[in-house]
Amino acid sequence: MTITDQTARTAREAEAGRGAGPQEAAASRPSTGRFPSILFPRSEDAEGSPTEEPEFFRDLNLDQIVAAVTKGRESYNLKPYFYAPLKNLDQIAYRHEIMRDLEKEALFASLKAFSERMLAMRELLTTEKYCSYQYQKERILLGAALAYCEGATNLRRDLDAIGVQSRGLRAMRDYLAAYVESSSFQALSQKARTVREGLDAIRYCVLIDEANVTVRNFEDEPDYSAEVEDTFAIFKQGAVKDYRVEVPETAEMNHIEAMVLDYVAKLNPAAFAAMDEFCAKYPDFADRGIVEFDRGLQFYISYAEFMAGFKSAGLNFCYPQVSDSSKEVLSRNGFDLSLASKLIATNASPVSNDYHLTGAERMMVITGPNQGGKTTFARAFGQLHYLAGLGYPVPGSEARVFLADRYFTHFDSEEDIKNLAGKLKDDLTRMHRILEQATPKSLVVMNEIFASTSLKDAIFLAKKILTRFAELDVLGVCVTFLDELSALNEKTVSMVAAIVPENPSQRTFRIVRMPANGLSYAVALAEKYHLTYEQLKKRINP
Repeated sequence: MTITDQTARTAREAEAGRGAGPQEAAASRPSTGRFPSILFPRSEDAEGSPTEEPEFFRDLNLDQIVAAVTKGRESYNLKPYFYAPLKNLDQIAYRHEIMRDLEKEALFASLKAFSERMLAMRELLTTEKYCSYQYQKERILLGAALAYCEGATNLRRDLDAIGVQSRGLRAMRDYLAAYVESSSFQALSQKARTVREGLDAIRYCVLIDEANVTVRNFEDEPDYSAEVEDTFAIFKQGAVKDYRVEVPETAEMNHIEAMVLDYVAKLNPAAFAAMDEFCAKYPDFADRGIVEFDRGLQFYISYAEFMAGFKSAGLNFCYPQVSDSSKEVLSRNGFDLSLASKLIATNASPVSNDYHLTGAERMMVITGPNQGGKTTFARAFGQLHYLAGLGYPVPGSEARVFLADRYFTHFDSEEDIKNLAGKLKDDLTRMHRILEQATPKSLVVMNEIFASTSLKDAIFLAKKILTRFAELDVLGVCVTFLDELSALNEKTVSMVAAIVPENPSQRTFRIVRMPANGLSYAVALAEKYHLTYEQLKKRINP
């Protein structure tokens, strides 16, 4: 089954349920009373998410991608969402629907505005924790509640007006409608506005006479500041130096400000008593479902904004066709996101590549000269499948991917002097662990395996490994200097890092489907011992 089939089915279900009111939506929620999840079709699917970064992330530079996507949103703790790829096609279709909804400019702007109000609420609540004076703490809590109520009310209005198609946003629309119309929210919102209006109506004067400070209510005295400026305006000749000193603002009130506020409270007891009552009644006013929705929403908004930078540079993203059965994969104009991000920052563009596997083909074996884009291609293959497994659009103009159950990588690493077993034994141990855990639904990316041993031993060991993967029917990529692996069996496809025919030392960074040319190991050896044409030429004519 492919995600295209799943999307068609869920679209029909969405069409049948369109227009359901709050009462109908409430009746369809789980009897446990759980709020809808913006990340999963069922709230319980979110349970047990990992908190540690997967081992393969650094090999595929996924750690860099996640850091870029979540930058500036550290307070949301979004990274665990990226450590949990989805398990079935319905979950992927669920997220695709939401990403498509977010392509509507009006909806995206509304969701951003909601997030900004929720961010303001959290920042105020954080500030409130560090304040010492009662009335300052209470006013900050009131401001947080007002931001929260405004955000929820406006979003409810916009979701009704704009119209959403995805199951996730439709469920949240109905949940929000029922919540905003509830007596508890209406009481919270009305009380918050009433208290603010009472405080806003207060006017007072502070009279300072040397060390004496007097606070009294404002009695409609005239504002003499404008008259003073008019009187002395005739003496102003040209630009003059501004002697005013800017007093730095701090979140915390000082003791004098606190005393003034205490006197203002004594002069206006009703308004401050109302604020006391409000804060005592609503110390934790935010609904957990709304808060979780805001956090989950960042998973989509952050990636949408991340993609926008690439799209403005002319690079494509697409919704992949995902299958849980077919391993016939394809990518058109795909690229490495982590490398592309660095290149775009320097006004350069990445080289995109195409590939496909059909029939019994499972493993792409990539050979060719060093620095030709082989490792970048392998990373892009892994990134494509993993991001598709998160329910995201992926780099490229078209993509078909397989929904893997696990992801494995084996990249060549420098020898650890603390490891007395040696480099070869470490490589074998790592590969053995992968083979023990891999299943026919797993995906593996290997880069320069067994480069530390002799050519004969490397060929022997690598053939054994790839044969085992073929028996498991594992999908993957193997970057190697061993041309002998490129035609190992019917599941192996040879890919070569292309060069400019007229200048073999110049790389095109394109990986093309063709038989191995037998030069990759020779080039690797020449480069290792500084015996390439360019290196020899430089040594002869320094």
